[in-house]
Amino acid sequence: MRIATYNVEWFNTLFDDAGALHNSDEWSGRWNVTRAQQTAALGLVFQAMDADGIMIIEAPDSSRNRDGVTALETFAAHFGLRARKAVIGFTNDTQQEIAFLYDPDVITAVHNPIGDLDVESPAPRFDAELRVDLDSDAALDVVRWSKPPLEIAAKVGEKAFRFIGVHAKSKAPHGARNDAEAARISIQNRRKQLAQCIWLRQRVNQHLDAGDDLIVMGDFNDGPGLDEFEKLFGHSSIEIVLGEENAAPLYDPHAALVLGRRIGVAPATSRFKQRNGTYLNALLDYVMVSPNLRKMDPNWQIWHPFDHPACYDNLPLREALLAASDHFPVTLDLTL
Repeated sequence: MRIATYNVEWFNTLFDDAGALHNSDEWSGRWNVTRAQQTAALGLVFQAMDADGIMIIEAPDSSRNRDGVTALETFAAHFGLRARKAVIGFTNDTQQEIAFLYDPDVITAVHNPIGDLDVESPAPRFDAELRVDLDSDAALDVVRWSKPPLEIAAKVGEKAFRFIGVHAKSKAPHGARNDAEAARISIQNRRKQLAQCIWLRQRVNQHLDAGDDLIVMGDFNDGPGLDEFEKLFGHSSIEIVLGEENAAPLYDPHAALVLGRRIGVAPATSRFKQRNGTYLNALLDYVMVSPNLRKMDPNWQIWHPFDHPACYDNLPLREALLAASDHFPVTLDLTL
């Protein structure tokens, strides 16, 4: 079984309100990439992955006038993908949903959120609120997910899995007018992100206590050693979700590599163009597995066009990966 996570930048702009592909020469949300070029690039990448299930981060919008499921299933039909059925969980107002696109001949999958709406719970349902003191002022703050995680109950044959798709809060100081304001917003955003990941880890604990085979995947907008604010808080949100101290661990080899090294060459799942024209690589996307799944000879792969020889040597795939998104897919192969 191959499971993937893929953050597709501006996927929503490739579809009209009826869920049909624009597939035009107008500009997409990607810099210097048309809608037709991004669509073709994504089709090639999805075909090359040939995954049984893909957790899509920044999936097309679902709202009163748009249907992300229709859009994704239209995209899958256009490119003849095996993964042709889509499910979206709690929708949001950011035009960036979390969706699971899967092969119904291999996987059965339903949105199956757990938890309740009780704000006093350590792990309320992900579309609810969490009350927590973020800044030690003895006052409870309200934490919400702008993009509530997608909880999937899945089966492959008779084997049951739980998948959680995540798009954690960005730490970027959007709207800052000076350095002091940027620092304040960055610290505030990191507090909220850490709270989200504590909330997520509580859900992980529930699944591990129940003996579930669990995969947590998506874009966490964080990683060990990514910024100076990590020193202020002592750890990254990734470390919280993976499990600290005596917690039952989740595992992702790319996170483990960075956590064990802290310096030197690190894997990357995203590539962003900076204002000076150079590119910044970062490890933001993860596929974390529970202990039982780690025993099943899993194989992870980041489809980075400059870090993976098979992606680099395949020129059409290399160019497609660069045109399709500012993130690259991460796949997990499991022998069942």
